[in-house]
Amino acid sequence: MRRLLGSVRARATLGATLVVAVALVAAGAAVLLSLRSNLLGEAGTQAERSAREVAAELAVGTPYGELSLDVDDRPVQVVDEDGRLVAASEDLERISGTGVDAVKPAPAAPGDDGDGDDGDDVADGADGGGSDDDPDGSDDSGEPLEAGGIGERTTVSDGSATIDGDPEDYRFAAVPVQTPAGDGLTVYAGAPLSAEHGAVDTALTVMLIGFPLLLAVVGWVTWLVTGRALRPVEGIRREMAAITASEDLARRVPVPGTHDEVARLASTTNETLAALETSVERQRSFVADASHELRSPIASLRTQLEVAAAHPELLDLDGAVEDTVRLQRLAADLLLLARLDAGERPAEGRVGLAALAREEAAGRAGVSVRCEDAVAVAGSRGQLGRVLANLLDNAARHARSAVEVSVRRDGDRAVVAVADDGEGVPAADRERIFERFVRLDTARSRDDGGAGLGLAIARDVAVRHGGTLTVHDAPAGGALFELRLPCP
Repeated sequence: MRRLLGSVRARATLGATLVVAVALVAAGAAVLLSLRSNLLGEAGTQAERSAREVAAELAVGTPYGELSLDVDDRPVQVVDEDGRLVAASEDLERISGTGVDAVKPAPAAPGDDGDGDDGDDVADGADGGGSDDDPDGSDDSGEPLEAGGIGERTTVSDGSATIDGDPEDYRFAAVPVQTPAGDGLTVYAGAPLSAEHGAVDTALTVMLIGFPLLLAVVGWVTWLVTGRALRPVEGIRREMAAITASEDLARRVPVPGTHDEVARLASTTNETLAALETSVERQRSFVADASHELRSPIASLRTQLEVAAAHPELLDLDGAVEDTVRLQRLAADLLLLARLDAGERPAEGRVGLAALAREEAAGRAGVSVRCEDAVAVAGSRGQLGRVLANLLDNAARHARSAVEVSVRRDGDRAVVAVADDGEGVPAADRERIFERFVRLDTARSRDDGGAGLGLAIARDVAVRHGGTLTVHDAPAGGALFELRLPCP
C-alpha cells in the first residue's frame, strides 16, 4: 500500500477522487437542504390556504356544522378564545403540534344555535394550552380584529395527525379570525409532508447510489489520464537507467511530440546528456593531452639523470633545470585548469589593472605600457595577473620587435589590450587557439612553443570573472588580444 501511494499516478487519482467526493457531499447537502426548505415552504402555503378558506367562511358567519372541514382529507381544527375545540374534520382521530389535542368538539349546550355564539362549551380532551395566536381574537401585531376580520399573519408549526386510520406528518398553519358575532377563533389546517419526505428520501437514495458510482468513474478516468500523461516519463526513466547501466552518453531519451512540460523535460534531459558527453570527452582528451605533454619533459629529464649517473662529466645541468622548470609550469597550468573546471570562484577583491599591467610588463624586452590609472575591476589579482602574463608570453613568442599593452575604460567595461607586430592569427583559427593543447605552428618545437595551455587558461579566467577574451588584427599587422571585464 505504501509503495502504491508512492506513485504519482496513485496520488493524483486519490487526490482527484477526494476533491470530487468533498464537492459532491457539499453539493448534495446543499441540494437536500434546499429541496426540503422548498417543499416545507410549499406545504406551509397549502396549509395556510386551507386555513384561510375556513377562516373566510367563519368571517361571514357560517355555522360550525356547515364549514368545509373535510376537503382533501386534511386535518382542520377551529378553536375558540379559551382553547376549546368548536369544530374539526370529521375523520380526525388524533392530532399533535397545534396545541389542542382534542379531535371532537363538545356537544352543543341547550340554547346553543351552533353559530359559534356560545363560548361555554368545553371540548372533550382540550388541554387548555391555547394556540400560538393571541386568545383575545387579535392578530400577531396585537391589534384586535374587527367583527368578520381575518388575521394577516399566519403561524406555522410541524406535527402529526391520524385521519381515518392513516397517520401522517403535517405542517400546520394557524389563522386568527373574528366572527360577525364578535367571537375570536383560531383555525388550524394542515398540509401533508409526505411529498417532502418522499422527495428528500428519493434524492438521498439517488445520491447514495450515484455518488459512489460517480467517484468510481472519476477515479478510473483520472487513473487512465495520469497513466497516459506519465507514460513518456516512464520512457525517459527507462532510457536514463539504460544510459546509466551502459555508460553510453551518446544515447538520448525519447522526446514526445506533445509540446508540454514532459516534452520540455525530455529536451532538457537530452541537452544535459549532450553537455555531459562533451564534458567527459573533453576530460578524456585533456587527460590524454596532459599525459602526452608530461611525457616529453619527464623522459628528457630521466635521460639526463641516467647519463649523469653513468657519466657525471656529461651532465647537462642547464638542460635538466630547464626541463624541471617546464615540468613545474605545466603542472601548475594543469592544476589551475582543474580548479577552473571544478567551478572555483575567483577571490573577491579590487584590482587596479594599470598597476597590474605595469607589474607584469616590467623586465620584458620590447614591451610598452599605455594605461588609464583609474581603471579597476573586482576579482582575483593572482588569476588576472596570470591572464596578462600568458598574453604577454604569447605575444613575445610571435612579435617581431614590439609588444604594446593598453588599459582603458569603455562604458561599464574595463579593456586590457595586448598587441604585437607579428604575423597575426588567421580568421579561421581565432577560436581554435583558445582550445587546450592547440598550437598553430606544429613545426615549432615544444620548448619554444609551450604546451598550448596559456590562452585556454586566459579565456577560462576571463569567463570566470564575467568577461570575455577575443583576438583581432592589430594596427601594426599582428594579433590584438582584448580582455573585457565588468567594472564594479
